[in-house]
Amino acid sequence: MAEYQFDVVVIGAGPGGYVAAIRAAQCGKRVAIVEKQKTLGGTCLNWGCIPSKALLDSSEHYHMAKTKFKTHGIDVSGLKVNLKQMMKRKEDVVETTTKGIEYLMKKNKIEVFKGTATFKDAHSIVVTGDTTTEVTGENFIIATGSSVTPLPTVKTNGKNIITSDEAISLKKVPKHMVVIGGGVIGVELGSVYARLGAKVTVIEFLDRLIPGMDKDCGKALQRSLSSHCDVEFHFKTKVTGATAKGNNVKVTAENSKGETLTFDADMVLVSIGRKPNTEHLGLANVGIDCDERGRIPINDHFQTKVPNIYAIGDVVRGIMLAHKASEEGNVCAEIIAGQQGHINYNAIPNVVYTWPEVASVGKTEDECKEAGIAYKSGKFPFKASGRARAAEESEGFVKVLSDKETDEIVGIHMVGPRAADMIAEGVLAIEYRASAEDVGMAIHPHPTFTEAIKEAALAATGNRPIHL
Repeated sequence: MAEYQFDVVVIGAGPGGYVAAIRAAQCGKRVAIVEKQKTLGGTCLNWGCIPSKALLDSSEHYHMAKTKFKTHGIDVSGLKVNLKQMMKRKEDVVETTTKGIEYLMKKNKIEVFKGTATFKDAHSIVVTGDTTTEVTGENFIIATGSSVTPLPTVKTNGKNIITSDEAISLKKVPKHMVVIGGGVIGVELGSVYARLGAKVTVIEFLDRLIPGMDKDCGKALQRSLSSHCDVEFHFKTKVTGATAKGNNVKVTAENSKGETLTFDADMVLVSIGRKPNTEHLGLANVGIDCDERGRIPINDHFQTKVPNIYAIGDVVRGIMLAHKASEEGNVCAEIIAGQQGHINYNAIPNVVYTWPEVASVGKTEDECKEAGIAYKSGKFPFKASGRARAAEESEGFVKVLSDKETDEIVGIHMVGPRAADMIAEGVLAIEYRASAEDVGMAIHPHPTFTEAIKEAALAATGNRPIHL
């Protein structure tokens, strides 16, 4: 048997890649990881999840001080946005987090190569960076993530027609930001600048906000954003162009009635989704073809058509989420090490970190109908929650969907305070195939936001909520 430098070589050091590398090292493998960027952590840590959440938290603190402190008996004066400090704090958070990944690589004795990886053959890659290095491995895991999807009718310029990569580093709050795309990225970054005082216009091609999530959640989020900030929405509308002239951008669009709409803005954010990073890998050199969406086909064990080359995360089928990639990396490494791995793709949560937050796991009502699943729905509003009223956070609800015959929970959807944290209870319920009655019988501490989950579960068992 040939002797290779490494047992496992991971290409890409984002949430999927670095987790795969750590788990493979824990399983006793000699591991290397290759990253083309200067810092580890991928899009999530450098331009996505972490910096955007830092800005979301900062902007929410400002918005709270401006709109809710007085109700709580806290008088403030001279309140203003210091965007420079806000951005510095964000950068500090990113730096600390990425350095943490570097520490974990050293701790687990994982060798790091900086540069772009290209397959030479099934057992070797060429890493091109400051120097050119050939790395050989018995197994490879492709975890190169994704990048922003371009919009053919709108050419970005990195200044006032931007993507999410630039949106986390603006030097001033826009007066009017047009957000093209009403998905997670668009509403999160749009809400950051709306809270800081910008007028925000969201243009979405489909008929609702955050498509793919529960319809009621999208409606509730839309109401909240438009009632608390200067945000307006245009659905079933296609953007046909954007022209920058100096500091201004003119955006043209066409709605479902065939009417032409024009928007004048000083900032345009293009956020229509992400595409897999599968170019420049030299996949043709090893006989791997991507599908029509640029994804790498794999079997249920993450193997490509070349058995010793695996792929995970945003470059393969499924929802593009950091925690999905991480879990795939974890399981893939275990499979390579000869262990058994398992992922329940129905139990992957999805979160929108606006305020109120939106979170879901399992099937939506539309998906239940499409699958022919007869279901019961239980819903409990936060306005009926004592903890929510005490916190001045009574917007939103929790919805529990359970199988009509077995009472097994098939989906949980929520809009409200700390929904991103609360959805973990829903993940456990689905993972362990709990019934709505199981969750309804579980004692939840009082007063807490999570009591709304218990009440919604009771509602799903037969209209038994206590506080509604």
